[in-house]
Amino acid sequence: MQQDILINWSPQETRAAVVENGVVQEMHIERELQRGRVGNIYLGKVVRVLPGMQSAFIDIGLERAAFLHVADVWQRSSPRERQAAAPAAGPGGREPAAPQRPIEKQIFEGQTLMVQVIKDPLGTKGARLSTQISIAGRLMVYLPQDDAVGVSQKIPSPQREELRERVQRLMAGMPAEEGLNQPGGYIVRTNAEDATDAELEQDMRYLRKACARIRQAAQRQPAPSLLHQDLSLMQRVLRDMVDEHTHRIRIDSREQFDALREFGLTFMPDAVQKLEHYRGERPIFDLYAIDEEVARALGRRVDLKSGGYLVIDQTEALTTIDVNTGGYVGTRNFDETIFKTNLEAAHAIARQLRLRNLGGIVIVDFIDMTRPDHQAEVLGELRKQLQRDRIKTMVGDFSPLGLVEMTRKRTRESLERMLCEPCPACQGRGSVKTTRSVVYDILREVLREARQFSPREFRVIAAPQVIDLFLEEESQHLAGLSAFIGKPISLQAETGFTQEQYDIVLM
Repeated sequence: MQQDILINWSPQETRAAVVENGVVQEMHIERELQRGRVGNIYLGKVVRVLPGMQSAFIDIGLERAAFLHVADVWQRSSPRERQAAAPAAGPGGREPAAPQRPIEKQIFEGQTLMVQVIKDPLGTKGARLSTQISIAGRLMVYLPQDDAVGVSQKIPSPQREELRERVQRLMAGMPAEEGLNQPGGYIVRTNAEDATDAELEQDMRYLRKACARIRQAAQRQPAPSLLHQDLSLMQRVLRDMVDEHTHRIRIDSREQFDALREFGLTFMPDAVQKLEHYRGERPIFDLYAIDEEVARALGRRVDLKSGGYLVIDQTEALTTIDVNTGGYVGTRNFDETIFKTNLEAAHAIARQLRLRNLGGIVIVDFIDMTRPDHQAEVLGELRKQLQRDRIKTMVGDFSPLGLVEMTRKRTRESLERMLCEPCPACQGRGSVKTTRSVVYDILREVLREARQFSPREFRVIAAPQVIDLFLEEESQHLAGLSAFIGKPISLQAETGFTQEQYDIVLM
């Protein structure tokens, strides 16, 4: 498998596409105005301490001062305090916190603090801060102020202990001459479940280098100032998506290519040699018709080469995928036709999950197969194709109803939710009332209004297609209603109205 990564940069938006064997498999989008500040690390200055609220306001260079509560102030506990608080330790084996000291005894006005944003500014409220710093990597989260090693609870218990021992062994073996021996702890993420020692060590080196860079910046820069910004999409591509299968990473901006190369030389020197500046006249996404693929990925229907098709519906609770034979009639017999359609669908489903970034619960309704060996082969092919996915997936067996239940970890918004909004005409239902249904709704509403009020005239304002039906096929019913209520009913077409919109004006 040959993998290329294409990056299209513009001042307002960055798009990255993962292409495998000439076919786009993943699409990532980051918009400049929608980038949050969560994860950013600042050197802030305390402007006010409020003992009554056990909080403080910190100037970090934003429009509004940020908020720091005493519960978010990190403090190192002594061994005696840890032992005394041990019975209160929560699930997961995390180190219990020491009894919280009042904020006025920890922080004073004018003090310089290194803080991290844990909640973005909202409305009139400033950002929420914490003094416990954490730096996220692909496989681990680095906690420079702690010294313990934690492992995600989602990893099975025996494997969790093995991972903890491996990380502790790697920490002890870090060479001192590289300046990577500063204290600190780690939280091993779920993504590290199947990671090798080399991958874990590479992530540790990256995180410690990033921490050393932040500390140096804190010593040089005045408060308030930004010390560390959460990685941009391009940097995350270099950190998270490049592996041994990656052939090249092509970017269409010279400025961003230089910046990404500098970042790679510092943190990921092995990936730098795969970087390439694209100088072609055609837009970089036109090389593999990526924009057309994205447009198709926003639709419900996905056509298969054989003539079959998928119907994908995304709801709040889950995503459903229905497989249909469509125009595929096969060449041998009915069972073989269904089997081949389902095999092709398994390939397409794995790709669509990655391309659309569908997460949560996914229900797949394959075409019913009578032979158990066919079911096993289709399920095996689906699992095989999902192994290429960086996002963790779990696939169950066929249920008694012939459905396959699976889950895919939700990491970010799906492509549809990112690029689209509910239709103003149907409010996301996917259908609108027929013109005739709207006409009858209007007639009922006019009758209801006539029983409550006594105006000179009723004026109906509606979409042009609704007014046309009133003037043609429904003109007799309109005239009958006017005679029944004893009031004239006039019509007015409004081009700005959707089919279901109407208004009844009392004249």
